[in-house]
Amino acid sequence: MRFLRRALVGLFLMALTIGLLAMAGTTIYGALQARWSEEGVPQPQRERVFSAEVAPLDFGTETPVLTAFGEVRSRRTLELRAPAEGTVIELAEEFEEGGAVSAGQVLMRVDPAEMQSARDTTAADLRDAENELAEATSAVELARDDVAAAQAQADLRQRALDRQLDLLDRGVGSAAAVETAELAAATASQAVLSRRQALASAEARVAQSETALDRRRIALAEAERMLARTVLRAEFDGVLSEVNVVAGRLVNRNEQVANLIDPDALEVAFRISTAQYVQLIGEDGSLPDARVSVILDVFGLDLTAGAVLTRESGAVETGQSGRLLFARIEEPRGLRVGDFVRVEVEEPPLDNVARLPATALGSDGQILMLDAEDRLEAVAVQLMRRQGDDVLIRAPGLEGREVVLARTPVLGAGIRVNPIRPTEAEPPPLPETISLDDDRRARLIAYVEANGFIPADVKARMLDQLQQDEVPTQMVTRLESRMGS
Repeated sequence: MRFLRRALVGLFLMALTIGLLAMAGTTIYGALQARWSEEGVPQPQRERVFSAEVAPLDFGTETPVLTAFGEVRSRRTLELRAPAEGTVIELAEEFEEGGAVSAGQVLMRVDPAEMQSARDTTAADLRDAENELAEATSAVELARDDVAAAQAQADLRQRALDRQLDLLDRGVGSAAAVETAELAAATASQAVLSRRQALASAEARVAQSETALDRRRIALAEAERMLARTVLRAEFDGVLSEVNVVAGRLVNRNEQVANLIDPDALEVAFRISTAQYVQLIGEDGSLPDARVSVILDVFGLDLTAGAVLTRESGAVETGQSGRLLFARIEEPRGLRVGDFVRVEVEEPPLDNVARLPATALGSDGQILMLDAEDRLEAVAVQLMRRQGDDVLIRAPGLEGREVVLARTPVLGAGIRVNPIRPTEAEPPPLPETISLDDDRRARLIAYVEANGFIPADVKARMLDQLQQDEVPTQMVTRLESRMGS
């Protein structure tokens, strides 16, 4: 038993020694493997190639279009105010919101009773003044005849005095007769003077009567003007808005009752930034007679009217920036005052520029060009204009080279790409017109007819197009988007 116990202990110690040696050998071998892997030659890796849409640069002449938003206004807007105080006794049939009136048409009449009475009283006073003048004129004529008679009598008395003096010189007369003749001549002269004074008084009365007559005429003209003010007439052809009066209402003088708008003298006011303004003006600092397109978006059937840039605001309003420009609309069919429209202004043409998507230009002002090995090269270009989702650039010497149309974070200089040409990247174009089934057509027609914000002429054209076999795709898409389809 003792021998067996010693044999088992020895066997156990041997097995433990072998296990420790095996563990040590495994540790040494793992350390050697790690060292060998660090000192070995790395395995070659394959270069990553990204796909990118490219297109050749084509330089030419482009006409930039400045886009802004503005409001349609009328160049002739007149506030209609009550010309007199009183009760409204008559209104024109067209005197309502949106009513079309013509120049000179009677729009409103105020009760003229008081004005008519004042006018009749002034007319009676005028007749009294005319009668007074006629009487004064007759008195002048009589006074002149009286002066003539007195003068004739004085001449007669003077001849009698001369005769008595002649008789006295010849010794056949008497001094008493001469004295009597002298007294008679003096009395006749005094009578002539009195008659002249009466004539002067009569002439002064005529002058006063003429002045009074002029005053009466002025008063009559004023009364007739006040009577005429009881009638309100249209100054020009236009459309009424903001009507707030009805027949029978008592109005005050100068109270606003409506606005008269000339629908054919419309203009659009729009604001642009100072940078856009600098690009638009000419070398002399004046605005060019640029063509302007005024566009009102109506469910895919845009209302477009031509306009001409006319002027700019004289000052910048408080709290505003940029410049306020005005363009005269030439044919404002379908446009109304207050419409919010999109304005497109043609700027002076630019030569030697290329049009690219805005995604092709980086924030650093560089584009990625494709070299002969399909690797990307960053090239700095000059940004001329931004046109919606496009940009206009100028880069001499790059004619015909291919540029990446859409930059992504993984694309940069030196990266190799798999170029996708336009012929490979273009999706099939959508058809301009589509056919509608009966249910779909009926829904669209019902929606257009129930919409009260669409102008009547535009609604008629939309309904006419919806009745056709082929309907514009853009109009259908916009209508259905607003219907919630």
